Amino acid sequence: MIGLVQRVTGASVDVDAERIAEIGTGMLVLVGVTRDDTEQSADKLAHRLCNYRIFNDSDGKMNLSVNDTQGGILLVPQFTLAAETHKGMRPGFSKGAPPQDAQRLFEYLVGRVRTDYSGDIGCGRFGADMQVSLVNDGPVTFWLET
Repeated sequence: MIGLVQRVTGASVDVDAERIAEIGTGMLVLVGVTRDDTEQSADKLAHRLCNYRIFNDSDGKMNLSVNDTQGGILLVPQFTLAAETHKGMRPGFSKGAPPQDAQRLFEYLVGRVRTDYSGDIGCGRFGADMQVSLVNDGPVTFWLET
């Protein structure tokens, strides 16, 4: 499972010109699900997301997690993260999980984050044409893979 984590001062998701999720300061996580992913992969990613230290402490060092700062978490499914891009001029998607498996694991991940984190949590809509807006803080972006 892939989590592209971006530290943000704000982020939102719109579907059909309707705002479906929005957070203030926190993290936007684009989530990709591969064929080999399981609930255990989602468990590991949820734990890392809630505890990964990407926020500055009083000395300006990245020593705080979203759990420490109680910022928001916005989870957005993005199947293109599982794309094969090693060769050619067109991405391949054979590494991605089938849609029904990917949706189940994305929803499982959302549930795990909701269990592990008491702060503001939003999520995109699986399979929808979404418009994602964000202000990347730093910019700070990390690729987490389990």
